Amino acid sequence: MFAGLQDLGVANGEDLKETLTNCTEPLKAIEQFQTENGVLLPSLQSALPFLDLHGTPRLEFHQSVFDELRDKLLERVSAIASEGKAEERYKKLEDLLEKSFSLVKMPSLQPVVMCVMKHLPKVPEKKLKLVMADKELYRACAVEVKRQIWQDNQALFGDEVSPLLKQYILEKESALFSTELSVLHNFFSPSPKTRRQGEVVQKLTQMVGKNVKLYDMVLQFLRTLFLRTRNVHYCTLRAELLMSLHELDVGDICSVDPCHKFTWCLDACIRERFVDSKRARELQGFLDGVKKGQEQVLGDLSMILCDPFAINTLSLSTVRHLQELVGQETLPRDSPDLLLLLRLLALGQGAWDMIDSQVFKEPKMEVELITRFLPMLMSFVVDDHTFNVDQKLPAEEKAPVTYPNTLPESFTKFLQEHRMACEVGLYYVLHITKQRNKNALLRLLPGLVETFGDLAFGDIFLHLLMGNLALLADEFALEDFCRSLFDGFLLTASPRCLHPAGLRAGGGRGGGGRFWAPPTRPLLWPLPGRRTCSATCCGSSSTCTTGWPRPGWTPCARRWSPRARWVPCLPGLCRPPCPQAGRGGGGGAAPNHALSPLQSGEAVKELYSQLGERLEQLEHRKPSPAQAAETPALELPLPAVSTPAGL
Repeated sequence: MFAGLQDLGVANGEDLKETLTNCTEPLKAIEQFQTENGVLLPSLQSALPFLDLHGTPRLEFHQSVFDELRDKLLERVSAIASEGKAEERYKKLEDLLEKSFSLVKMPSLQPVVMCVMKHLPKVPEKKLKLVMADKELYRACAVEVKRQIWQDNQALFGDEVSPLLKQYILEKESALFSTELSVLHNFFSPSPKTRRQGEVVQKLTQMVGKNVKLYDMVLQFLRTLFLRTRNVHYCTLRAELLMSLHELDVGDICSVDPCHKFTWCLDACIRERFVDSKRARELQGFLDGVKKGQEQVLGDLSMILCDPFAINTLSLSTVRHLQELVGQETLPRDSPDLLLLLRLLALGQGAWDMIDSQVFKEPKMEVELITRFLPMLMSFVVDDHTFNVDQKLPAEEKAPVTYPNTLPESFTKFLQEHRMACEVGLYYVLHITKQRNKNALLRLLPGLVETFGDLAFGDIFLHLLMGNLALLADEFALEDFCRSLFDGFLLTASPRCLHPAGLRAGGGRGGGGRFWAPPTRPLLWPLPGRRTCSATCCGSSSTCTTGWPRPGWTPCARRWSPRARWVPCLPGLCRPPCPQAGRGGGGGAAPNHALSPLQSGEAVKELYSQLGERLEQLEHRKPSPAQAAETPALELPLPAVSTPAGL
């Protein structure tokens, strides 16, 4: 408690104990000790007896004086840190730290020492090591001091960042799998500014401060984790962190991040949920401005464009442009804005492949996508418009027109073989569902059974689709609609997308917290061609795949380039998934059993059980033909879904 007082020549409890042990008159010894070590103020000597008469203990008096002096000293230290020239004030603070550091373990004076260290831009290395070696001191020091420790200790910084990244992913999954879902409130409803006020983003922003080195470390962690897990939420965090620093006007970082202005412009588009012509030209200018020799910037730009919020905005804008082109009778190839949107989408969708291959080059645009697929999609818009106009005609003018119920084979093939076509096609399905266009939805649903990478069964698409289907609540009373939706689409996911061998905890294509893949290729378990490192950082004896696996590279890197080295694994986030994780029902079970939520929380499993019981009840209570029109709507309580465990 009194550590360090002797170094300053101030008597402490041990000195008093020794004095009382060796003295012959204890009362005189105590009085002399009080005189030598008390408050050296002559006028105080006459006031102390007066306090004694009022029953005020001397300890209480001295403690109040001590607290007052400490507060004054803290104010003075803060004043010194803001007065005069930088060299002079830092010299004063360094001298003060040298004199007071011996008291750093004394609880009553520790705040003063920590305050001095907080205002020093560079604390002496020796003192930083002493603080880092003592857990109590490390926890007590300000984040400004911790930054100086972290920038030279990547592993320690990783320990601090790891829980925040894990919390961020869990929060995104919780929002994505929430039952509080409607067409007006979904995963993409919060504005960018609202999302940046989240706890994790704010903490990371505070931890990074103006330190470029720490910012670079965070980006390295995000790139590595994105490469390892394919979880696109790390891309969201990368953009949110940069824009959070932008809002605080941290020029030291924003000025050196080549993606700053691009992200700023894209953030404005996400806020408006549309990419207009002006901002489209700005974004194009940033892409065209990437100079030869700086192609690695495309890696970060692609990661920012891979953010689900960016993909959502670009896809919505693409569908909207297609509708406008129908009204203008213009082909997609003649629209520069549409071609740019497709260029941005292609760059975002190819982020993982670009980072994994280290080939920083924009993916080539598929010519057939522009000349065949998009015109085909526009023809669907024309079919809808023609049918709607015909339905509004007077009865005597109506022609016997039926809504097309088949899909061109080439359209289905595009959805299966081209990711860009699949993404645009899925957002067109979301658009027609939001427009309550039942006929168009039923026409397109069969084409979603087989899509590129099973994107139609990705978490984000299903999340949005379920919200939009709420607008078609009345249609669920019709057997044909339910059969097409459930039997023709949703239940087809059973044998392929929920196969235990294809499950992988952590991110997935389609943007959710899970990865659904056919059992023929359980991706990332492990990633082919990956080097492995001893997973001591993961706290287990197993091995984990590490980011940037290129020949000749060695662990522990700080720069992201082909000449760089690996970024170390983050504790708790680099552990490879267990191949037995999530194994539930046995093979060959009924479709409903195969659809059981193998890796979901208890709330989801309970909801699944209730749904099964309800379906059984309805099966036993099949109505007679006369009662078929009065079939009650299916109603189930929707409890709040708990956050899925693990990444």
